[in-house]
Amino acid sequence: MSFHIEAKPGDIADIVLLPGDPRRAKYIAETYLEDAVCYNQVRNIWGYTGTYKGKRISVQGTGMGMTSMSIYSTELIQEYGVKHIIRVGSSGSLHPDVKKMDMVLAMGACTNSNMYRHIFREYSYAPLADFELLKNAYDLGLKLNKPIRSGLVCTDVHFYDSDEETQHVLAKHQVLACDNETAALYMVAARHGAKALSILTVTDQMLTGETITPEERETQLNDMIELALETAITL
Repeated sequence: MSFHIEAKPGDIADIVLLPGDPRRAKYIAETYLEDAVCYNQVRNIWGYTGTYKGKRISVQGTGMGMTSMSIYSTELIQEYGVKHIIRVGSSGSLHPDVKKMDMVLAMGACTNSNMYRHIFREYSYAPLADFELLKNAYDLGLKLNKPIRSGLVCTDVHFYDSDEETQHVLAKHQVLACDNETAALYMVAARHGAKALSILTVTDQMLTGETITPEERETQLNDMIELALETAITL
């Protein structure tokens, strides 16, 4: 048992989906998984294990931000032997070609966080997705005719303090969307030998101000969830 996950050894599958919102974890388990069992309720960050099309899969909420993502992904990999992690999260579009409810596969994640500066010192580490997961998800997305893009994202340490000038600079350099967790997930996975992919749904178009409701964030991201589950069963 880890500090933040009360599961017993064997309770968690080798493949885990990571939504930030614990209620989305509950929604995924109840909507898509067969024989789902709740293995974690610590801090109301729920985790479940069940099967999808015969494949054993877990889904674990992480909360918001790089620190929270780092805690849960580290414990899942180190304490429970998780090999593959797929983030299913919301994001804000920075690019005029990326619309509300589009999906973005994060090939890599730049960040303004100094969270790992003590490790890399003068280097700017470039956190990347696992290529096999990325390719499988992209090919499936095209096959299923999903509104999908693949490219660079930005993991912002702030939620409210982004400025318009920086957004335009990022977009000019083909940063497609912004979230608060992906860079931490990719760094943790690389450090501990796991494979990770972040699939993001654009819930906010930052250039136009379009957004969706909290209720829609919880229950209307089915394209992303289904793509993640279909990707998981290819492993």
